[in-house]
Amino acid sequence: MPFSFFHLLCYITIIFAEVDAVNEGASKSKSKLRLFVFGDSYVDTGNWRKSIGSSWKEPYGITFPGKPSGRFSDGRVLTDYIASYLGIRTPIAYKWRKEVKRSNLEYGMNFAYGGTGVLDTLANQPNMTTQIDFFQRLVEQKVYGKQDLDNSVALVSVAGNDYATYLARNTHDLQKLGDFTKKIMDQLEINIDRIRGLGVKRIAVTLIEPMGCIPLQAVSSSYSNCTQALNLGSKFHNQMLNQSLQNLNAKDNSTVFITLDLYDAFFSALNKFTTHVPAGSLGLKPCCEGKDMGKYYCGSVDESGAKLYTICENPNLSFFWDTLHPSQNGWHSIFSSLRSSLHKLTI
Repeated sequence: MPFSFFHLLCYITIIFAEVDAVNEGASKSKSKLRLFVFGDSYVDTGNWRKSIGSSWKEPYGITFPGKPSGRFSDGRVLTDYIASYLGIRTPIAYKWRKEVKRSNLEYGMNFAYGGTGVLDTLANQPNMTTQIDFFQRLVEQKVYGKQDLDNSVALVSVAGNDYATYLARNTHDLQKLGDFTKKIMDQLEINIDRIRGLGVKRIAVTLIEPMGCIPLQAVSSSYSNCTQALNLGSKFHNQMLNQSLQNLNAKDNSTVFITLDLYDAFFSALNKFTTHVPAGSLGLKPCCEGKDMGKYYCGSVDESGAKLYTICENPNLSFFWDTLHPSQNGWHSIFSSLRSSLHKLTI
């Protein structure tokens, strides 16, 4: 008996050692992948200055990590889920690159700033062109070399704020929206081709979400319906974006540029969310909103620090966190709807 038990113990030890070795090898292989992120608040993980960014105020981050982290949500955003799928840590935000160890840069970098777009927007923050300038500077400084770039993926999420800016400056005039979409596409093509030129091997660009379903728009129907005119605008944008990416790939018969269909993912996730969650779910209604919409916002406080916003009892029953952004639960649902297409991210 002691003899057989001893051999059994050795056998188990060997098996676990082999499993650990396989896992370690897989981990090392995945750790070579870099994720570079460009865009807006859907992917920003902390680039706004703490002194001015609403994403650094309570109650943002209440679900994860338990305090404000610079994410425009109560918790994780799209970047976090994409990084997890790729088997790496969420890349460091560009703003914090000099305040961390060099080893923290090995997963890539996030250049996205909430509120920004392909073109200049109402947010006085770096637009996509400037974000790529930041990236190019790091490449020129050899922070990321050829081997890093040969094993890299870029995530691009832009355009929602471009349309918000257009509508704000043109008093909701939709007549020339098609011309404006063309202007966005012309610059977006230049931008993502620059990213390719800097050596990134796969570039995933998100199709724009159904803009008419964002709570800021759905409030006009008491959060019961989406604004169809804006959703048609989203569809037109996405048709043009698909064609632009096909043209870019056709230049050298490649598949560098791929899309992540946020439009269908939003609808799919919203449909599942509203039909399969417990009673009390909020639908299109945000979890956190100002007490006087348009005057106060999620995170607003008065001079004494008193809250000028309301927050739902359970963010896990919400799809939207505030009037513009999904909650962590919403992003998880969207990501789940995207999973079937994420194999395209493989280099």
